[in-house]
Amino acid sequence: MTIDNLSDVPLYAQLKNLLKREIQQGRYTEKIPTEAELMKSFSISRNTVREAVSALVREGILQKVHGKGTFIASPAGNVWVGVLTSLTETIESMGLKPGIKLLSHGTGEEPQIASILGHEKYYSVERLRLGDGEPFAIERTYYPVDIGLKLAKYDLNEVTLYDALELEGVILDCAEQWITARIPSEVDAGLLGIPSTGSVLALERLTYGPAKEVLGYNATVFRSDKHAFYVKMYKRSGQALLG
Repeated sequence: MTIDNLSDVPLYAQLKNLLKREIQQGRYTEKIPTEAELMKSFSISRNTVREAVSALVREGILQKVHGKGTFIASPAGNVWVGVLTSLTETIESMGLKPGIKLLSHGTGEEPQIASILGHEKYYSVERLRLGDGEPFAIERTYYPVDIGLKLAKYDLNEVTLYDALELEGVILDCAEQWITARIPSEVDAGLLGIPSTGSVLALERLTYGPAKEVLGYNATVFRSDKHAFYVKMYKRSGQALLG
């Protein structure tokens, strides 16, 4: 790893990016070097090190433990809010092996969901999502029947739904989503392996096609100890406030 003192990129940003890359590549698996070690290795100031580390803490990549040092954050999974990604991609980005257990699939007529999709019937797919073999989330997705029947041709214990939609020529253009915290139902708590008195993160997502038609509705429940959402905010001028 090297720092370029002649680069237009601020030193702290260079160090931040270098540390992030090394963490992702597995060079550091528990904790990063101390401030003094980083200062000596890169011939940089303490303030530069602290700025870089603080940025990684804000992103959820590092966590400081008072009196012990700065550790790699356990994968509570940071996911960008504003990027349309599949749950498989989210789990993989955390360095975990994704897994799927199909719970149910088929047509339904529940009025609230049918109304959201704008159809009298819909096709639902309910799956337990795993990370390194442990429960990570319950994924419930709903599609117009014609799209659902296209997905039913695939092994729903294996396929990434977004990939299957792409193979079927279904173009996803954009999405809106809402994130809330709530108490899990007893069924959800049992599937996720958590106490029913605990809390979960609930994500609802409406996905649209190029003509702004509703192509799908997703209602996913995440274990709150396994997942977090990361938001990067900007001033109206485009100047970054975080990260």
